[in-house]
Amino acid sequence: MHSSDHARIGAVVSALALGLLARGRSLPGTLALWAYGVLFSVFVDLDHFAIARLKTGDWKHLRRAVTHPIWAFTSQEEVFPDVGMTLERLASHVVVGTVLTVALRPFSRLLSTLTAITLVAHLLADLVHEGRKLR
Repeated sequence: MHSSDHARIGAVVSALALGLLARGRSLPGTLALWAYGVLFSVFVDLDHFAIARLKTGDWKHLRRAVTHPIWAFTSQEEVFPDVGMTLERLASHVVVGTVLTVALRPFSRLLSTLTAITLVAHLLADLVHEGRKLR
């Protein structure tokens, strides 16, 4: 699934979640939380580079994405052409998101809850996307 799709889903899910959870908060604070939700929805996918490194033994995928960032965002299906990682990618999202959710809990219950909600939305979107590819 492309980053732009995750950003759109993250924007909607974060707005809905904050509409329920952030009542009484200032508009700037709520907008900052919303931006966090959108960014988390997209950047949780950075774990793909660590998985590719583990599977291939080098950082060539990350090096290419960093040196060609426009390509990395516009041609995402080409970033990992030689690395199969569907199950690992989903499992890694669960681990990263859960650790972040638990780590944030003592500092901000709202931020922790928003992280968990956007993680679930991201995972569901990935699962639907992968299911469609199997048809």
